[in-house]
Amino acid sequence: MKIQFAPLNVPLHRRLQTVAVVQWVFSFIALAQCCLAAFVLLCLSDWWILGALYAGWLYLDRDTPVTGGRRSQWVKNWTVWRYFRDYFPISLVKTVDLDPSHNYIFGFHPHGVLVAGGFGNFCTEISGFSTLFPGLTPYLLMLPFWFRVPFFRDYIMSGGLVSSEKASASYIISRPEGGHVAVVAVGGAPESLDARPGELTLQMLQRKGFIKLALKHGAWLVPVFSFGENELFDQMENPRGSALRRMQDRLQRILGVALPLFHARGVFQYSFGVLPYRKPISTIVGRPIPVVQTPSPSNEDIENLHKLYIEGLTQVFEENKANYGVAEDKHLKFI
Repeated sequence: MKIQFAPLNVPLHRRLQTVAVVQWVFSFIALAQCCLAAFVLLCLSDWWILGALYAGWLYLDRDTPVTGGRRSQWVKNWTVWRYFRDYFPISLVKTVDLDPSHNYIFGFHPHGVLVAGGFGNFCTEISGFSTLFPGLTPYLLMLPFWFRVPFFRDYIMSGGLVSSEKASASYIISRPEGGHVAVVAVGGAPESLDARPGELTLQMLQRKGFIKLALKHGAWLVPVFSFGENELFDQMENPRGSALRRMQDRLQRILGVALPLFHARGVFQYSFGVLPYRKPISTIVGRPIPVVQTPSPSNEDIENLHKLYIEGLTQVFEENKANYGVAEDKHLKFI
């Protein structure tokens, strides 16, 4: 394989953008392990009392990830996130105003490999979410596993990430004052195994838990499609039924997290590595679907709202695809 190296005269601002993305990728694939190792070493060192005190804090603070987390506006406005945004770049597009007297569930599609658009738009202020949607506070739901890792849990909560447990989503969308948004990557970890350039397959047909939650709490549904999310990484070929895919599915069921074997570019060369490609990400927030609170929704209620949601998501994609380089004959595929 011929390696394409980056030129030596790359402008400083582009170098800083790459550094920002290195930091972000590291936080997703290695920071949790480093935090866990640091905690173990602290407990085994002469400073073990600090480890013991933090362990006590973990116990006392165990419910925070399911009760809205602990966001930090300082962290959400770090300068590094602006360089992160400009690397791709990332943008957030509003189609209509959203009434802050309601609570909402944003269904985020597609999941992608590392949910770059979801993180950038809803866990930082780089795209001006609070300006576009005044009165709304977003919470991006993440697998509960990550909130059990010492130190790492505090870092991710500072950006507005919360546990994806049912109790966590219910807490957010049941707030009586309104103005709260639970952002759910509906396809979940399994969908990341299909994330590759040109892929438009979404795991939706059996994903109805968020629909039931919306009905029980009267939260309005908003379909969100992130153009470019699947263009950031390549993956090893893993068609359904292949040995690799069977192994990935098995590990996902055991560990609760998916393990896509992704690759893209490196820091100083463009031929291989785990940094994403520089491809634009445009996240379109669609029109809200009003939901009437139904404490005990029937299967028919769930099916009808699920159908409306799929129609709304399809509309967002079809109305905007021409603006983001998707061919006219390309359509979403739901499985």
